[in-house]
Amino acid sequence: MARSQRMGGVAALVAAGTFVVGFALLFALLVPAGYFAAEADPVQNAAFLAEHHAILSLWYLTIYVVFGVVLVVLSLALHERLHGAPAIAQVATAFGLIWAGLVIASGMVANVALRAVVDLHATDPAQAASLWMAANAVVTGLGGGNEIVGGLWLLLVSSAAMRTGALPRALDVFGIAVSVAGILTTVPVLAALGLFGALFGLGLIVWFVWAGVVLLRGSPGGAVDRPGGPLA
Repeated sequence: MARSQRMGGVAALVAAGTFVVGFALLFALLVPAGYFAAEADPVQNAAFLAEHHAILSLWYLTIYVVFGVVLVVLSLALHERLHGAPAIAQVATAFGLIWAGLVIASGMVANVALRAVVDLHATDPAQAASLWMAANAVVTGLGGGNEIVGGLWLLLVSSAAMRTGALPRALDVFGIAVSVAGILTTVPVLAALGLFGALFGLGLIVWFVWAGVVLLRGSPGGAVDRPGGPLA
């Protein structure tokens, strides 16, 4: 089994782990605190951020920066595996790397802004709230307010794998279904429901674990060792 495929498998499992951490803290801390409630007071949210600064910094680092890093590794491993459909694989890899760059940037902005909000909150809570509202719009826009980039990446990967047999067909079909949920988050009416974003995130956990196991096992139909591959 090629080293790049093992690395891709590990990266996929780590990616799934970042999503699990994301959802766990979301429902264990943020939702119970009413952070996302429609009637939430921005000043109270800023106070919440200041109080939980350390754990939220780690959260943003995990769900954005760590995820973006392992997504680069996974994208390159899948590019090698999908060599039977080079045109689609190249476009998919481009979207994978773009997505990785966006989420890493999102995490960096979030943590820098979070530190500034904490410092400002001690002297001017209202200004701290305004700062976070502005920063959070950037973070959300870059990191998943809509999932068009991630959805297209998964759709292209699944389509290429279906053509080449590089991944199990059931995984391909599941990936296409999950990708559609992500792409539908670009529709404002549907995005407001929050349903398709949740389906995309939860579906990705399953897809990453499934794909990670396939890459680690070196299932038939996968990539072969090729000198000069992306992770050779």
